[in-house]
Amino acid sequence: MFESLEELRRATQERFADRIIVHGEGNPKPVVVLIGEAPGEKEELLRRPFVGKAGENLNEFLQLSGIERESLYITNAVKFRPTAVGKSGKSVNRKPTQAEIGAFRPILLEEIRLLSPKLVVTLGNVPLGAVRNEKQSIGEVHGRFLPMERYSLYPMYHPASVIYNRSLREVYIEDVKRLGAWLRQNA
Repeated sequence: MFESLEELRRATQERFADRIIVHGEGNPKPVVVLIGEAPGEKEELLRRPFVGKAGENLNEFLQLSGIERESLYITNAVKFRPTAVGKSGKSVNRKPTQAEIGAFRPILLEEIRLLSPKLVVTLGNVPLGAVRNEKQSIGEVHGRFLPMERYSLYPMYHPASVIYNRSLREVYIEDVKRLGAWLRQNA
């Protein structure tokens, strides 16, 4: 257990000294914490979460729900960019391994504890599994408020999933609107 986010960040950086760590950012006393999967290339470069293509989709999500980015805390389940070598020989993003998710799970849970939000919104399967520590498909639970010990959990599809699967757009918009309604009543 840590006393502050800064202390947790220092410990995380020391533990993963061979990696570029992208820490969460935002309101230190948030009502809502958003959790993505892992940083991408742009996030690694700028050392900020959700600033690349997924960040553009996140901004649309925030606009639809009436949430201001400054009111949230935004982080990832895995704090470094998982990569593989692509066909061109360059590094490309890949899904985090179970070992990587497991290594960061205690850090993520401590981050949530220190922030003490009312609601945690997971964006995709990886953060949902990291928070719940069980294998469950986002398709089974998206758009539902799930009670946890100290907060409610609201699983959603990742904003980038709408890019790859246009049929999810309407479902995603409905989930965003439901979240916006919750925020107007609880923020």
